[in-house]
Amino acid sequence: MQAASSSTARLKRSWQLYVLLLVPILYIVLFKYVPMYGALISFQNYSVTKGVWGSDWVGLKHFSRFFHSYDFAAIMRNTIVLSFYSMIAGFPVPILLALCFNYVGNKKFKNTAQMLTYAPHFFSIVVMVGIILQILSPSSGIVNNAIKLLGFEPVNFMANADYFPHIYVWSGIWQNVGFSCIIYLAALAGIDPALHEAAVVDGATKLQRMRHIDLPGIMPIAVILLILNAGNMLDTGFEKILLMQNPLNQTASQVIDTYVYKIGLASPALDFSYSSAIGLFKSVINLLLLLFVNSIARRAKQSSLW
Repeated sequence: MQAASSSTARLKRSWQLYVLLLVPILYIVLFKYVPMYGALISFQNYSVTKGVWGSDWVGLKHFSRFFHSYDFAAIMRNTIVLSFYSMIAGFPVPILLALCFNYVGNKKFKNTAQMLTYAPHFFSIVVMVGIILQILSPSSGIVNNAIKLLGFEPVNFMANADYFPHIYVWSGIWQNVGFSCIIYLAALAGIDPALHEAAVVDGATKLQRMRHIDLPGIMPIAVILLILNAGNMLDTGFEKILLMQNPLNQTASQVIDTYVYKIGLASPALDFSYSSAIGLFKSVINLLLLLFVNSIARRAKQSSLW
């Protein structure tokens, strides 16, 4: 009874905090859990007129259809290539940038550099893709102008499927690296300054301090972010890929998200059940990857989600 009364008193004393917590909880419930009800149509021949409970159940028919479709291998290959490429190339860059910012002594230069690296994050996807198309334009783009000055023929980058993964990944890094490094800067700020002072007294260089103090200090945060990124492995960024996609580069740019959009909304025959089944398949794979990477981190005695 005494414990219950103390909990009630604590609740009354901090009710404002619980009200603030209510907003994100409602958001998660309404936009993350309630839509799971719609996943039922993955196992049906869904009809808008019959509704969810009135449509005919077909079991795993749509999943089997996707696995045996002609496009399955190419779509999975493109999705996995773009996802792993983005993670391998993009994961260490914010860490390196945060380490560099942490050792910059000139505050004016540091603030200017941070502003320039943060700014692209606030560009909309449409604006960002527009900038990419202008920069790589074969007629007036700055890249092809430089190529022509060197005496070579201009290259139509967006019409070549081989260039698409590189353009997609590195433009994404350019856009998000500055904003992504904020959390690492916060982690670096939490490292005990006495460790650096002792290292300086012992004659350690900046690189040695980065290796033996900074990197171990931010490793728990880095592992947690790696686990979370693994849970979004097959989410390649639908809007950006769709805007960059064209018939000439589609062999490298057709991924699960764009395929779902085209068969679920852009097709004359709207196949909601088939597209929902593909989306559910992607979510299950993401969940399994999250559990797998979290298990590896826990067994390696690193930070984990649980």
